[in-house]
Amino acid sequence: MNASSHAPSENPDLHDFSGSLVLVGAGKMGGALLEGWLRFGLDPKKVAVVEPSPSPEIATLSQRGVRLNPDRATLSRVTAVVIAVKPQVAAVALPVIAPMIAMSTVVISIMAGRTLQFLSDTLQRPCALVRAMPNLPASLGHGITVAVPRQASSAQRNLADRLLRATGSVEWVADELLMDAVTAVSGSGPAYVFLLAEALAQAGAAAGLPQALAEKLARETVIGAGELLHRSGLGAAALRENVTSPGGTTAAALKVLMDGNGLARLMREAVQAATDRSRQLAG
Repeated sequence: MNASSHAPSENPDLHDFSGSLVLVGAGKMGGALLEGWLRFGLDPKKVAVVEPSPSPEIATLSQRGVRLNPDRATLSRVTAVVIAVKPQVAAVALPVIAPMIAMSTVVISIMAGRTLQFLSDTLQRPCALVRAMPNLPASLGHGITVAVPRQASSAQRNLADRLLRATGSVEWVADELLMDAVTAVSGSGPAYVFLLAEALAQAGAAAGLPQALAEKLARETVIGAGELLHRSGLGAAALRENVTSPGGTTAAALKVLMDGNGLARLMREAVQAATDRSRQLAG
């Protein structure tokens, strides 16, 4: 199989994690992962965070036992390293952490655009690698992450899966070339939804609604429709058809959105542009 998934309801149990877990970079996404790990039972004393400029929230976790910027020599049995720094600083950050990586360590990178080969070349350590792409809803525990492994055993992949599932569902793929399209669809996708809400509010105001009411209607409609899509067993197309009466107002609007030059074409072009840019950034 080229891909497998894990439902969001399959919450990971991290009480039995052994060894040390090192998080490199504790910004929004790294911080979301850390909060998820602790929420699902990971012992704070087993976590080391490497972050030169920790937020007050991250700094406070040191009171619970999380080791913040510890001496590298004090880290033993590093089971997993999660790299969550900005891709621009990867070439500087990775050589610093390389000495703590053993052959048994699984290295998980959530850096956009940084390939498995880049990780291997920069770390210069024989170890299991996982390249992953989470998205913004991970900060609420409702994200989706796509991951691709290299030289990872079943146990290491399972561990990576459990760590990544702390912020939502996980999909695994075998072909790393798919990661550029993944970035374009789910990584950048929340921005497309925000733009939809923004455009819908602007259209409502143009139709005569007070601006504040138009914005609230657009926001609540997107939230409600998303929740319906989440809870329903039906696909997006079926849900759309169910709310579209022949000859009604929705049908009139969809005729505009679904013509040859409509939303579907624009979305294909947008996703392709993001995919191409992801490939350029990867070099």
